[in-house]
Amino acid sequence: MEEAKGPVKHVLLAKFKDDVTQEKIDELIKGYANLVNLIEPMKAFQWGKDVSIENLHHGFTHIFESTFESKEAVAEYVGHPIHVEFANMFLGSLDKVLVIDYKPTSV
Repeated sequence: MEEAKGPVKHVLLAKFKDDVTQEKIDELIKGYANLVNLIEPMKAFQWGKDVSIENLHHGFTHIFESTFESKEAVAEYVGHPIHVEFANMFLGSLDKVLVIDYKPTSV
């Protein structure tokens, strides 16, 4: 199959450290959501908490999904000074993290 055309989804799975308060988690989520207003290549943002009954989450509790127009736009976002500053603070609150970028594909 050839590579899909169109947007790129940037997905981050997270488990916050046990000593991070719910208030701090809420603050970090609001900060993450606000990046869409500060970094032009970021077109959309969604997040949620694990609600699966399968218990296959491997400890991850939260998911964050951002949408970009291209792989180059993701690279621009990753290197953007506002993202770098936020990521340093955000990642310091995490016990586990997994990041995957993909292009939605239909068969």
